[in-house]
Amino acid sequence: MSQDRAHVAVLYNSVIEALAPRDGGRFIDATLGAGGHAAGILDASAPTGRLLGLDADPAALAIASENLAHYGERVLLVHSNFENLYAIAAAHGFASADGIVLDLGLSSMQLSDAARGFSFLTDGALDMRFNPDDETTAADLVNSLGENELANLIFEYGEERASRRLARAIVYARPISTARQLAEVVERALGRRGRIHPATRTFQALRIAVNRELQVLDHVLPQVVETLKPGGRVAIIAFHSLEDRRVKNFFRESEHLHVLTKHPILPMDEEIAVNPRSRSAKLRVAEKI
Repeated sequence: MSQDRAHVAVLYNSVIEALAPRDGGRFIDATLGAGGHAAGILDASAPTGRLLGLDADPAALAIASENLAHYGERVLLVHSNFENLYAIAAAHGFASADGIVLDLGLSSMQLSDAARGFSFLTDGALDMRFNPDDETTAADLVNSLGENELANLIFEYGEERASRRLARAIVYARPISTARQLAEVVERALGRRGRIHPATRTFQALRIAVNRELQVLDHVLPQVVETLKPGGRVAIIAFHSLEDRRVKNFFRESEHLHVLTKHPILPMDEEIAVNPRSRSAKLRVAEKI
């Protein structure tokens, strides 16, 4: 890959092992990113396995297109949120898929791009949209929501106990236009203790709200089942409890899935050392009955 090694696919070996790609299979990477998982699936399903890749972020799609170009017609890339999974899969001949992977949340590419405003370490505009065509930015929410609405958002999506104190501080400091400005407001309100930046939960909450991440996840899970063929597998990587709880409960309650991971697969210490982003990753796998 050409732009890849700085953007390591989380739980790469575990995902490939879980999906068990084979020659002739049809697979979907619904959160393509730089194409790391996709490349592994295509390698393991050579010479005739095919892959459909989706991503809401056109910048990620452009990088993946370059990284996966040498697979030729075996790979098809579509600019779309995975909220439309089944319709896109059916339109391109990938219904009855042998395997689907979803790597939820934020990629290291997006985090490292200062202009996107995902990181509290940058002066980038407070944007946080995966798809720049979407209307609402994090700055819109920060500067327009009422104090109670803002507090509820930070509490619900960030699981931040001090949400009311933070909302009060944010409203007082408005207008806020950059990621660093918001991080400084949060740090003044909460103080700094330990390694984890005090703005982490607030930034998570805003990103989830801007991209409707939990609503989209709830919408796509039934589509995953519909899109898989009997015996097909789904591998989902979650990065916080709000996502993981939804995936775990859906897998457990679905009469069409056999859960293959009683407990989530976690990254080894060696992977965390190479890719700190993987630290909070949890992989769950299920097979369609």
